[in-house]
Amino acid sequence: MSLFRKSALAALCAGLLASPAFAEPPRDADRAFDAAREGRAMPLPKIERRVMPFMGGADYLGPEFNGSTYRLKFVKDGRVIWVDVDAATGRIKGKSRP
Repeated sequence: MSLFRKSALAALCAGLLASPAFAEPPRDADRAFDAAREGRAMPLPKIERRVMPFMGGADYLGPEFNGSTYRLKFVKDGRVIWVDVDAATGRIKGKSRP
């Protein structure tokens, strides 16, 4: 391999290694925490405490957050139930049927 080719290959590899990394988008948990801290949303544990009594023994699988709504995921008798809760007020907006 010629010196030119070795140099070109080395420059190409160095350029690929030095390329900027792409930042990951904020996770739901990070966005929910920020919204609660800034007063735009109730803290997730408070939302969960409000919703759990209405779920009749369903297993809680976890939350999603989209900025104005918490979506809590439950499973009961093998069926998934989604509960949408207004993040600011804690009011249940809707619930999927099991």
